[in-house]
Amino acid sequence: MTKKINLAVIGVGRWGVHWLRVVSENPQANLVAVVDPNPERLEVVKRQYRLSDDILLTTEWKALQNLPELDGVIIATPAVTHYSLIMDALHWGLHILAEKPLTIHPWECRELSQLAEQQQCILMVDHTYLFHPAVTRGKAIVDSGELGNLRYGYATRTHLGPVRQDVDALWDLAIHDIAIFNTWLGEYPVKLQATGSVWLQEKQSDLVWATLTYPSGFQANIHLCWLNNDKQRRLGIVGSQGSLIFDEMLTNAPLTLLKGEFEIQDNCYIPVNHSQQVLELEKAEPLQKACEYFLDCVQKNTSPVISSAQVGTKLVEILTALSESLHQGGITIFLD
Repeated sequence: MTKKINLAVIGVGRWGVHWLRVVSENPQANLVAVVDPNPERLEVVKRQYRLSDDILLTTEWKALQNLPELDGVIIATPAVTHYSLIMDALHWGLHILAEKPLTIHPWECRELSQLAEQQQCILMVDHTYLFHPAVTRGKAIVDSGELGNLRYGYATRTHLGPVRQDVDALWDLAIHDIAIFNTWLGEYPVKLQATGSVWLQEKQSDLVWATLTYPSGFQANIHLCWLNNDKQRRLGIVGSQGSLIFDEMLTNAPLTLLKGEFEIQDNCYIPVNHSQQVLELEKAEPLQKACEYFLDCVQKNTSPVISSAQVGTKLVEILTALSESLHQGGITIFLD
């Protein structure tokens, strides 16, 4: 029988409580501790999730250092705290699943990745969309060549709040769509540009338009705003023979393959071969899939491929470059 993995959840705010639920429900995981700086919050989640008295509830992060049975931690705290928490956990020999972004500086990401390798610890980032059945199926469609020659992509991620004070709309929202584009294309952008507008908080962009250009020439345009009543979660990729649309708001049919191309007749371009197919997807919760993948990596002592620390580092590098462009009036930034 496979040994259960003993885990602690760090941070039980708006997103951390989802991890608390997922860990509690997973038969391969054993929740042994919950850490949050707010003692009242700890009491709330204890009642809400009917946590056993055997589970350590503490406001002190350092208390985990004295739990010899602990195997790993799930860190769902603000990004500015990730570096020090992950550094501690790695020195304690713990496996780590951290919320995105891995940290807020590329050099911190690289340092933590290297330390994880030295300590032989798993370091994974929760880029949840990479475990979404629509993204997995979409990757297979793109790789199959059904879309023909890939030309460009677009994404819109808008809603009315929540408005964060620690990061702007770029850092809050863009990482999801960039991760999907990178995964579907199998490459990273080399040229980046961003512009935006500030309305609510000084130096915090509420609206961002970002353009990413990839080595293949593919270009993705992303629209981000947390001050827009029109809630959208839509991403598309266009090829010479069709388009693939991931619309998260269409909960019963989020992934659609639209086929169609041009045929030249008397020097005119005539649309032909039209079809529309709603693609069937695996019934699975992305967060549960991410948890299962992390536990599997820990049990087998294998480095993650999906949502690895290296993947997380590259995304932070991309966001940092887009931020530089945004704060310098939309100049073009090149990445190696």
